Amino acid sequence: MNINDITITSLETINAFDIVTGAYKFTLDELQNATIAQTQERVDITGKQGRKLNSLKRNKAVTVSGTNGLVSGGLLELQVGGEFENKVTTVMWTDYLTVASNAATTSYKAVGTAGNEIESVYIKNEDGTLGQPLTQDAAVAEGKFTYTPDTKALAFNDGEIADGTEIVVFYMRQIQADVLENMSDKYSGKCALYIDAFAEDKCANVYRIQFYIPKADFNGEFSFEMGENQTVHAFEAESLAGACGTDGALWTYTIFGANAEDAT
Repeated sequence: MNINDITITSLETINAFDIVTGAYKFTLDELQNATIAQTQERVDITGKQGRKLNSLKRNKAVTVSGTNGLVSGGLLELQVGGEFENKVTTVMWTDYLTVASNAATTSYKAVGTAGNEIESVYIKNEDGTLGQPLTQDAAVAEGKFTYTPDTKALAFNDGEIADGTEIVVFYMRQIQADVLENMSDKYSGKCALYIDAFAEDKCANVYRIQFYIPKADFNGEFSFEMGENQTVHAFEAESLAGACGTDGALWTYTIFGANAEDAT
């Protein structure tokens, strides 16, 4: 097996595991790119007239960074220091409705303080902007409407809003959902990483490559860009020495045949 000169042809996956328990955390399998960068400090030892006599090398550091093409829930948990919880929660909802016979019906049941379930109702202007706001009350009147949560019915003052008028309704609705809270007193975590890739030598022999990082300390700084371009999930972690049973290794590089048999 000639491993002196190889070309890494494909980045496959990054798998993350709990450092203490070894439990699986997440997989990044739509990687656009990944980088393993190493740095170290060098301090020159000088003599007469500043001549360099030797150097001291110290503070070797390894950083892993990359971009996943999909937003990863597991990676997000590690970056914010929290965990997803499946629970009943509320979300803000927007309905675009048309008034008929002084009435309209919300798409979902609004929740909130009794008699004040609807955040706001706006009459839509002809140019698409929001115009006159209406207020929820116990009885219909000029500028006021009622809401019945059980039937999701909105009722307006007789003749105040012409049939066919468009309105915008903002309200909270209750759903069952996966929720991750980014708490101000929780910080990014650590895990063990396995980075897998394919490679070829000059003779087109195929190999598998695996970088093992026993203790990756994830950076809590990231951003999601949303708009006309794809939203990607970037990450960065620093390899720390001193993980249990690793003798100070920052990473381990293993290369083996793509169809290698089990060793006996």
